[in-house]
Amino acid sequence: MQIVPMRDLKNTVEIERRCAESNEPVFVTKNGYGRLVVMDIDYYERTMQKINEATFINKGIADYEAGRVVEGKSALKRLREKHGI
Repeated sequence: MQIVPMRDLKNTVEIERRCAESNEPVFVTKNGYGRLVVMDIDYYERTMQKINEATFINKGIADYEAGRVVEGKSALKRLREKHGI
């Protein structure tokens, strides 16, 4: 984990280099307390993808636990009938 003081944000090239090389976010502090997080766009997109995938998985688990499931063959039969396949 990389932590830099707020004053170091003036050197944007160095912050960008740190994000790219470490492939993780850089935490920015002000008066010793966390204030900002700076990250490479690729890291951000990968993180958002993981969050979206976890959300879908959790929704699927909730559906299963609530009994909102359909047996595969029945689901395919309904889809075929609906779309005339």
